[in-house]
Amino acid sequence: MNTRGKTVWAALAAAALAATATGCTSHDTGSPTSASSAPAASPTPSLNFQAGAAGIGDPYYPTYGNGGYDVASYAIKVKYDPKTNRLNGDVTVTASATADLSTFNLDLRGMTVRSVAVDEKPATQTRTGNELVITPDHGLATGVKFTVRVVYDGVPGSVTDPEVGKMGFFHTADGAFVVGEPESASLWFPVNDHPQDKATYDVQITVPAGLTAISNGVQGPQQTEAGWTTWKWSESKPMASYLTTLAIGDYRVVNSTHKGKPVVLGVTKQLAKGAADTSMSHTVAIADYLESVFGAYPFDSYGGVVVKDDDLHFALECQSRPVYSAGFFRRGVNDSVVVHELAHQWFGDSVSVKTWQDIWLNEGFASYAEWLWAEHKHESTAQAIFDNVYKNSDASIWRTPPAKPGKKELFGDSPYDRGAMALHALRKAVGDKAFFEILKKWAEQKADGVATTDEFVTLAEQVSGKQLDSVFQAWLFGTKKPAKP
Repeated sequence: MNTRGKTVWAALAAAALAATATGCTSHDTGSPTSASSAPAASPTPSLNFQAGAAGIGDPYYPTYGNGGYDVASYAIKVKYDPKTNRLNGDVTVTASATADLSTFNLDLRGMTVRSVAVDEKPATQTRTGNELVITPDHGLATGVKFTVRVVYDGVPGSVTDPEVGKMGFFHTADGAFVVGEPESASLWFPVNDHPQDKATYDVQITVPAGLTAISNGVQGPQQTEAGWTTWKWSESKPMASYLTTLAIGDYRVVNSTHKGKPVVLGVTKQLAKGAADTSMSHTVAIADYLESVFGAYPFDSYGGVVVKDDDLHFALECQSRPVYSAGFFRRGVNDSVVVHELAHQWFGDSVSVKTWQDIWLNEGFASYAEWLWAEHKHESTAQAIFDNVYKNSDASIWRTPPAKPGKKELFGDSPYDRGAMALHALRKAVGDKAFFEILKKWAEQKADGVATTDEFVTLAEQVSGKQLDSVFQAWLFGTKKPAKP
C-alpha cells in the first residue's frame, strides 16, 4: 500500500465414518477363547467436535480470520447494479477442516444472508457482529474437504481507519470499486479474512451492459444477456483476501501481452487521458526491472487500475492488478507509485505477512524498490535517499520499531521509511552481491506463502554468512536513532 500522495523516498462425512468405524477381532472357533485372553481391539480414535475459533489469532487484529479450516478456493459470483448500489452474491468456498468442527465462522460485514449450505445440504447460520457462524448438519472431522455455499445480498459498505482513511466498497458515479488494507474482502463477500489463509479465486461479475468489470488475474470470456454482461476473472496463484478487487464503471482499457502473459490496464474515464494513462503504460517496463533484482515475476498476468473517488487517498497492491487513486497523477506522470505497488507483487502478495505486525516486510521492501528504481534511472542513489531520510525524518520514526510498530503505526512512516533504511543498512553490512541474493532467495523460497521477520533474519544470515543481530536490532527493533552505517 502507498498511503501518501507524494513520492515515497524519504496472506467429508465418509472420512469421519471411516475414522470412527470399529474393527472386528477374528477368533479360532475350533478352540474356545475367554474374553480375558482375546486379543485387544485397536483403540478407536475419538472425535471431539468443537466450534472453530472466531479469529485466527493475529496480535493486532485478533478477530480477523477464523480457525479450524483452510480454504483452497473461492468461486465468487456477484451481480451489481450501480443505480441501486445493491449487490447480489453467490459464493462457494472449498476448504479442508484442520480441527474437528461442530461449527465454523466466515467473516462478513453487513449484507443479508439468504441461505447457507455445507456439502450441498442446508446448514444453520447465525450472525454475531461481523461473524457468520455456520452449523452444518454433521460434524466435519480433521482433514475432511468440504464446500460452503452462501447466497446473500445487500448494499456493501466501507470502514474508516484513522491512519488509512476510508476503505472497502466505494460506490462511484458510474459504478463501484473495492480496495482496502488490512480489510476490504469481508465487506462484499464471506471470507476467511486474513493473509494466513491464502486461496485461489474465480470471480464472475455481472453488471449492466456497457460497463467494464475488472478483477484479479486472467480474464475469461464475457457473456451478455438481457442487458447484463458477465465478466470472468481467475487468479490461479494463492492470494490473500485483502488483495481481491473489483473495479466497475466506464474505463479506458488497454489489453496486450508481455512475455506470453496478459496485460490489463484500466483508467477511469472520469479522468482526462494523460498522466495516469502514461504511468500505467510503464507497468511492464517497471516489472521487468524489478524482475532483474527480485527474481521472476510471480503471477500469470500484469496490470493496474486507476480509480477516482475523493475519499480514496492510497494505492493498493491488489494481486496482479494494483489499484491507484487518481490523486497520485494529479501532478503528472508518477512512476514511483507504480514501482511501489509492483514491488508488492513480490513482497506482500506472493510473500505475504504471517501477522500484520510484520508489515515492514511489505512496505519497507516496496519503499526500497523506489530507491532502487531511482538508482536504475540515474535520478539519485539509494545512499543519497537514505541520507536524506535519515537526516529529515521526524523523531517519531525512531521511537517506532518497524518490525513491531503497533497497530496505530501500522501504516505510519516507520514500516515504510525506516523499513527501507533497514534494508539499506543490511546492504551496507553484507555487500551488494549477498544483498541481492538475499532478496531473490526470499522471494523464491517464500513464494505463494506467508513469512515472518525472524525468518528473514535467518535467511539473511545464512546467505551472507554473517551474524547480523546488531544490524537488525538497531534498525528493526530499536527505539533510538541508530548510527549511520
